[in-house]
Amino acid sequence: MAASTLAAGALAGALPRAAHAATPAVGPGGAAGSTKPMDAAAFHAARRFADTRFGKIAYMDRGTGDAALFLHGFPLNSFQWRGAIDRLSSLRRCIAPDFMGLGYTEVAKGQSVAPAAQVAMLVALLDKLSIRTVDLIANDSGGAVAQLFATRHRDRVRTMLLTTCDVENDSPPAAVVPVIAAAHAGKFADETFLPQLADKTFSRSAKGIGGQCFTYPTNPTDEAIEVYFSPLVSSPARKALTNAYAIGLDPNPLKGIESALQRCTVPTRIVWGTGDTIFSPVSADYLSCTLPNSRGVRRIEGAKLFFPEEFPDIIAEEARGLWRVG
Repeated sequence: MAASTLAAGALAGALPRAAHAATPAVGPGGAAGSTKPMDAAAFHAARRFADTRFGKIAYMDRGTGDAALFLHGFPLNSFQWRGAIDRLSSLRRCIAPDFMGLGYTEVAKGQSVAPAAQVAMLVALLDKLSIRTVDLIANDSGGAVAQLFATRHRDRVRTMLLTTCDVENDSPPAAVVPVIAAAHAGKFADETFLPQLADKTFSRSAKGIGGQCFTYPTNPTDEAIEVYFSPLVSSPARKALTNAYAIGLDPNPLKGIESALQRCTVPTRIVWGTGDTIFSPVSADYLSCTLPNSRGVRRIEGAKLFFPEEFPDIIAEEARGLWRVG
């Protein structure tokens, strides 16, 4: 997402409570014999919209029973979770919304798309769907929203699975600062996504989202690039919302949350990619030490920021363990 990368630093007092050895990456799509992920045509056909005061919220809804809420990263959308949902929809009603300003959600005029507003939108969406409690699964900036949701609405969260994401003392990460500056200048959407849509090989290069945020050089696929980036530049209004999402990441949306996290008793598992250069590698241990009901950290060797899309079997395995089912 940005030309710069985050320099790793030490976070005072961040010692792991429990950690597994790094798990080697198993390849695009997960382990051999795993279920083929949903393709773009099926994703578009399955999309639903919920009318709320925040706008028409686009979301995926598959499965039955207790609900799991999947929160995607920036600048992706709910398509990120297709593989995990394929594997978990037999165990949970899987709800994967598109955040306001990203994906296919139609945002109400004048509506903020900052993280606090996203939390309020999620509450409205769950109420609209008559869902009281959820298991949270989140990645990247979606992880920041998950932390805000869990601390503000503790009674609505059964468990939380956090993958490489913001923490209070690394939000926004240094690598995203140029993105925010470009968004303030009104240039981020045009300069970032139009070139990558026009040249998908470039998008997978070291200078595109692929080289920076995906583990394997074949990702994101041409199909995924279209699904993720096309709506972000589909009109001047959408470009403005894309820029607004980036702007909303600063000032730090997690400022002051540590004490609330220390009181948050939600059972939480943390899964972190060791190949990510956006967030500090010690942030995983910070979360595990801060959350009193942490179930420890699992590190995925070589995995970059958006690894939940590439390794859905790992996400499903960790979710089942946290839920103690399957």
